[in-house]
Order: sequence, then structure tokens, then C-alpha cells
Amino acid sequence: MSNLSKRSTVYFEPHIHQALKMRAASTHVSVSELIDEAVRLLMCEDQEDLKAVSSRASEEEMSYEELLNDLRTHGQI
Repeated sequence: MSNLSKRSTVYFEPHIHQALKMRAASTHVSVSELIDEAVRLLMCEDQEDLKAVSSRASEEEMSYEELLNDLRTHGQI
């Protein structure tokens, strides 16, 4: 984690902060490292989601009402 060059202040609810500190202590990493990893995972998920949306860009759009009607027609609701 020595490559970090920016600092930020992050506010947590007390019970979340306590859980982070306990996780950090039990895994022998810093709270900063835990947060950095969590943000990286979140961004990877975003990248996968954007890729999925992009791959479906040519699909015909359907309104919510049309979707519900289609589900009812096919006995799914």
C-alpha cells in the first residue's frame, strides 16, 4: 500500500468502523488497505456491469408495463 499518494477522510457509522478495525486486525492489514480493496472490487463490478449493458445496447427497449404484460402472458406472474 506504499504506492498511495492521496489521502481522504471517510466517515463510517460507529458499528461499521468497529467492524473494519476488527477485520483489519484479524487479517493483519490496515483499514486503508481494506477500503482500497473494497473500492477496487466495486469498480471491477461496475466495469463488468457497463460491459454487460454495452453488449445489450442493440436490444429493443421495453417499458415496465410491457415487461409486466409479457411476464403475465407467459405465466410468470
